[in-house]
Amino acid sequence: VQLQASGGGLVQLGGSLRLSCAASGLTFSMYNMGWFRQAPGKEREFVAAISWSGGRTFYADSVKGRFTISRDNAKNTVYLQMNSLEPEDTAVYYCAADLREGGLRSMARDYHYWGQGTLVTVSS
Repeated sequence: VQLQASGGGLVQLGGSLRLSCAASGLTFSMYNMGWFRQAPGKEREFVAAISWSGGRTFYADSVKGRFTISRDNAKNTVYLQMNSLEPEDTAVYYCAADLREGGLRSMARDYHYWGQGTLVTVSS
């Protein structure tokens, strides 16, 4: 299984970025997916999750209304559209796959496969 995250970069306060995560080696359309982030010196934290069909989403309070998670099962890709970015959003962003059935999860330990991360830096 490989998850390849991309789309990170340097953006100014209030700007936008779209992250992508391309999956291979698994039946992507069967599994819930999540995005997490880790800032320097901090623990990895949940950002957003999406169900296998794309019909359900779940967000951390800190990004609700600013970030949107989506997926394209035909392209085996999950996205994270990030708007109104703030310096506090600066982190390495990771995509992850949850291979179990059931509800959307927000704990990192519940995810089975991880991408390599892509760095997002928001300057003020």
